[in-house]
Order: sequence, then C-alpha cells, then structure tokens
Amino acid sequence: MNEHTLTRSKAKENSRSGWINGIIGVLIFSGSLPATKVAILDFNPVFLTAARAGIAGILGLAILLIYKEKRPGKQHIYPLIIVSLGVVLGYPLLSALALQHVSSAHSMVFVGMLPLSTAIFGVLRGTERPHPAFWLFSILGSLLVIGYALTRGASGSATGNILMLLAIIVCGLGYAEGAKLSRVLGGWQVICWALVLSLPFMTVIAGFTTPPSFSGIRLASWTSLAYISVFSMLVGFIFWYRGLALGGIAAVGQLQLLQPFFGLALAAFLLHEPVGPDMLGVTAGVIICVAGSRRFARSPAFIKARTDT
Repeated sequence: MNEHTLTRSKAKENSRSGWINGIIGVLIFSGSLPATKVAILDFNPVFLTAARAGIAGILGLAILLIYKEKRPGKQHIYPLIIVSLGVVLGYPLLSALALQHVSSAHSMVFVGMLPLSTAIFGVLRGTERPHPAFWLFSILGSLLVIGYALTRGASGSATGNILMLLAIIVCGLGYAEGAKLSRVLGGWQVICWALVLSLPFMTVIAGFTTPPSFSGIRLASWTSLAYISVFSMLVGFIFWYRGLALGGIAAVGQLQLLQPFFGLALAAFLLHEPVGPDMLGVTAGVIICVAGSRRFARSPAFIKARTDT
C-alpha cells in the first residue's frame, strides 16, 4: 500500500471518526437550551452563566491535573481567550438572556444558523475552502431560519431574536477557533484550558450575582444547572471539538442543523411547549440542507490524528 493510499485511508478514517464524535456532541448540546430555559426560571441569567462555567472550570482543572497536562504555550493563549469569550461566556449568556423573551423551541430554530456561522469563521480563522455549492446550501438553510425569525419578530420577541443571532455569531467563532486549536492541543484539552482560563473571572461574577437565598430554588432548576455545567459546558465540547478537528470544521459543522430537531423534541416532551407546523417545517428545511452542504464540504486534505484526545 503506497503513501497516497495510506493518506486517503487515514483521511476517511478521520472523517468517519469526526462525524461520530460530532453527532454525539450535537446530541448532548440539544438539551442545552431547554435546560437553560428551566434554570432561568429560578436563576439570574448572569449568575447562571458564571455558575455553569465555574462548575465546569473546576472539573476541567481537575482533569488537567489528573492527566498532568502541560500548560499551553504563549501562542495558544489568544486563541483560548477567543474560545472562552465565544463558548464559555458569549453564547451561554446571550442565549440565557434571549430565553427570557422567547421559548426554548423558538430559540432552537436559530441553531440552524450555527453551521453557516461556524463555516464562515472556519474559513476566516482556518485553512478550509469549501466548494461554492456548499455555501449555497448553507445560505439556503440559514435563510429559512432568518425568514422564520422575521415572521415571529412582530409578536414581541424581537429582543430575543437579536440576542439569539448574536449568540450564534460568537458561538460560531468559538467553535471554529476551538476546532483549529484542537489539532494542536487536543479536543478535551482545549475546552478544559478555556474553562480554566475563565475560571477566576467567572468565580468573581458568580460571587457578585449569587441569589440572597437558595431556599426557593426548585429541583428541576438545580438539575438543569448540573446538566448545562457538566454536559453542555464540558462533556459535549470534548466530542464536538474532536469531531470538528478530525472531520473538518465546515463538513462536521453541518451536523448542527440536526440540533433544532432534537431540541424541539426535548422542548415538547420535557417543557410541554407548543411546536407548530411552521416551526417543524423550518426545521425540516434546514435539516434537508445539511445533505447538500455535506456533499460539497471539503474537509482538510489531511488532518493528523491525535490518538490521545
């Protein structure tokens, strides 16, 4: 077997592993918005953001110490700051604020824009160059989401729509930057170091925004806080960043189009929120777009596999 054949075989293996890790990450993330919706009924959004990051940061620090990971180099600090601002602070805070104005089912549709946001930042911050047809399918899927949001904006949720749009933008940046850095540091190492980097700031914020009393906090809110802290903020990213790094930011990023479908199902089942035909139609439309965009998304020609991530 010549070197070219080995390279192609390795690339296929990476792609397959990337998609498996990516779908696991998406499944975990699908519960984030419904869980956040439950939690903000008892917790202030700012405290909730700081608390989830603080809990995950302590767990991340423990993991790094257990495995005796070396500290990132100076050249990695700036990318880690971008990851922290995007996925540790920006997206959790903006989405929590948005959920004060819209339902989790409504906000879930905006997640259909994440693949496009991630792919754009993947090009700007990385080396990927998807086929022009990829952008066509991605834009079509995003236009479906934007059109839906605009038709709903007149119902008093304009603030929520704007906050969710901003959340998607910063999240896409955090995803792309984290995926790029994962090829150097490893998937779980990136999210752990990003959480540790933000831990001092989040601890201070949590201290200033702590509720005067926890006596009235429901069990459902505590359970939701635990979920978004352990799974949404840490475990999900371990799989997601590894998937993006191995399978390609643009290609695997399209799996986020499936998250609204999973999230809507959870919102209807757990929160008993109404999911109308229009919402289902938009979700189905963006899911269909993933098939076309995936076909024309070009993964990096060769990504060195990290067996220790």
